Amino acid sequence: MVSIVSLWLPILLGAVLVFIVSSLIHVVLNWHHSDFAKLPGEDQVMAALRPLNIPPGEYMMPKPDTPKQMRDPAFVEKQNQGPVAMVTVWPNGQPKMGASLIQWFIYSIIVGVFAAYVATRAGLAHDAEYLQVFRMTGTTAFCCYAVALWQSSIWWKRSWMATFKSTVDGLIYALVTAGAFGWLWH
Repeated sequence: MVSIVSLWLPILLGAVLVFIVSSLIHVVLNWHHSDFAKLPGEDQVMAALRPLNIPPGEYMMPKPDTPKQMRDPAFVEKQNQGPVAMVTVWPNGQPKMGASLIQWFIYSIIVGVFAAYVATRAGLAHDAEYLQVFRMTGTTAFCCYAVALWQSSIWWKRSWMATFKSTVDGLIYALVTAGAFGWLWH
């Protein structure tokens, strides 16, 4: 049986390749630029929110204090009047990408570890064929990179087009990961 530790090279190479490919997708192709619409009256909304000094975090409005309050006529009316929104507030200023890029790389390593775990527990031998390794690790990586995102459109009303584009990204990342495993499986 192949040990996960012996697969450190395809795990690491897969993460490096995914990091490079994702950078190309987001910086060169820039096809996620349309994932978010510009808020109508952006300047007025920003000016209205600025004095509230909202700390970075995720917010919902209106937000009931208890599940029982969701049935309260005043709360129902508040929802009906709207707007109903989920808002993520970031720290002010230019986004600092360093920490996010490091977390993305670590995440890609973790996806590789899961792909290695599933493939080794499925009993793939040292001499397994490229296509067997590719299918097993690719499927696992796809589930990690893409399928997990679908719930954002189901529950949080993220645009299905944005989720579709992220799913395509996830498929590409899974293929790159699977290729690294298939090539370096031993």
